[in-house]
Order: sequence, then C-alpha cells, then structure tokens
Amino acid sequence: MTSKPTLAKAAGNKQAVLVTGGAGYIGSHGVLALLDAGWPVVVIDNLTTGFRWAVPDGVPFYEGDIEDAQLLARIFADENVGAIMHFAGSVVVPESVANPLKYYHNNTAKSRVLIEAAVKAGIGHFIFSSTAATYGVPDVAAVSEDTPQRPINPYGWSKLMTEQMLGDVAGAHPLNFCALRYFNVAGADPQARTGQSTAGATHLIKVALEAALGKRDYVGVFGTDFDTPDGTGVRDYIHVSDLASAHVHALEALMAEPTRSLIMNCGYGRGFSVLEVLDAVDRVTNNPIDRRFEGRRAGDPASLISDPSLIRETLPWEPKYADLDTIISHALAWERKLTDLRG
Repeated sequence: MTSKPTLAKAAGNKQAVLVTGGAGYIGSHGVLALLDAGWPVVVIDNLTTGFRWAVPDGVPFYEGDIEDAQLLARIFADENVGAIMHFAGSVVVPESVANPLKYYHNNTAKSRVLIEAAVKAGIGHFIFSSTAATYGVPDVAAVSEDTPQRPINPYGWSKLMTEQMLGDVAGAHPLNFCALRYFNVAGADPQARTGQSTAGATHLIKVALEAALGKRDYVGVFGTDFDTPDGTGVRDYIHVSDLASAHVHALEALMAEPTRSLIMNCGYGRGFSVLEVLDAVDRVTNNPIDRRFEGRRAGDPASLISDPSLIRETLPWEPKYADLDTIISHALAWERKLTDLRG
C-alpha cells in the first residue's frame, strides 16, 4: 500500500478540492470539514438551492453551473484543482417521480459533463454524493454494499447512473473515485456555522423543527400502513457533520491508493420511525407538534437502514454525533439562528 499523505502535505502541495454545490446543505458542511482539516477549497454553486453566505470568507467562489465545461476548465486551471467533491444535484424523491427529466438532467447529464471535464484536466480523485435510494426496497433489514440496487424512483436511478459512469471512467482513465451512499442526512454544524436553510425543505427533522418553532402549522406523516413496528417509515439518520468527515477520510483514502476506487454506505446502522423522530423533537424542544396523517408519497420504501461495516473497516472514520437527540439539538440551534439571520 502506498503511504498515506498527511493533510499538511496535501495542503502544502496547494492542490485544491473543488466542492460542487458547496453553498448548499451538505456541501457547505463538506467545505467546513475540508477547511478544518487544512485543505485548500474552491466552491462552485449555481445558488438554485444554496446560499452565497454559506461559503466561508476567503474560499474562492464561482457562481455557475457544473454543465458549463468552459467555466470548469478555467476553475481547474486557475485554482490548481486536484480533487472534486461532487454534492451538486436535486434530492427530493417525490419531485423526481413528478419531474423525472429534471433529475436525469441535474444529477446524471450534468455529472457527465463534470466527469469529462475532470478527465480532460487530469484530475485524479472524485468523491461522489450518492444515495441509499439506489437500493430501492431492499429485501434485508440492514443494507450492505452488495445488496442489489433496484431503484424505485428517478432520483435513485439518476444517482446510480452516475455511479456507473464513474466506474466505467475509472477503468479507462487515471481517475479513482469514492461513491458514498448516504442514508438520511440531518442535523447541523455543532458550532452553528451552517445548516439546512432551504425554504420548503422536505427533510423530516427540518420540517418538524419548523413546526415546533411556529414556522409551520403541522407535520404531515406520509403513510401509516408500512410493514414497520408502528406503521410509519423507518430511516437511518446520520449527522451531517459526521457525513462530511467521512468525505475527508474518503479523499485521503483515494490519495493513498490512486488505483483503488471505493463504494460505501454512510449511515449509523440504526433506524428510527417517523413517529420516533417526532417524539424526539417533542422531547428536545419541549413543545409537542401537531401531526397529521396522510397517504404514502410516491417512491418511499418502508424501511432503509445501513450496514456501515465496510466504511468502518475501510476508513478511520469515528462518528461523533450518532445520537438522535444530539442531531435534533444541533438542527434546532441552527433553526433558531436562521430565524435571527432572516429577521
């Protein structure tokens, strides 16, 4: 095995990491994780769902789209980019069912442009924001990377297609990649530097906290007849800062072994139902919220829980915030700060 480069050495080489979607929810946490670890960072974001203020001062920022190949080439050259963390894309499952072409464009076609630009520029490392939605409705209680991938919505398919592209490109060009299949991302930076800020966000914890703070009248519970202990959907919730940390470790792993690519689940291996999450929000906020029961949404599986064995065996990744109340507490602190920011 090639010796592992230190973060200081990597930063000293002045090879920057381009973070796509770095002004968005997960991307902005990725930027912070990289900066905290000593990496030089560059951000591109079209600000469709991201916020310019979410990018820290001093970080080069390009407002633009990842399908702009000329802009990408300029960024790669001007900023001496050596790796890419690709967070940009669309993420709402029901919307993908109603508007599939948007998802195949934003998540698949645009990713192809980005990958091609990376190959032309000789960029060697690519971290991809994938999803557990590629598994569809799994036949097992805990999903491993070997579980068959059978997406049930265009969102999952759009991400799986990009995984396939990366695998094929890595076989033909000097580029290695890591696809991290996220489970349900939640929470906010523990220092309240950034968090989920998108208006109309559909993430359960975000929605529930907005209701607890009087920004919504109620929380809709979509489906009470799933084959789960309480009839509501069960998900594996991972703190966004732990997820961001996994990306930094993945980048180190790619640099350590430039001929190896990785595909790994990113979750805690513990599931909570919608009702359990809402109970936790009630507990943390001490303010019970109104729940309204509605029919299932298109494209929602009953349960999706990770088997995180591979990532724990492969990377020196130690989650710091694997506790539901902690996740909710950090998200609540950000939600209150966001209220102040918006007046």
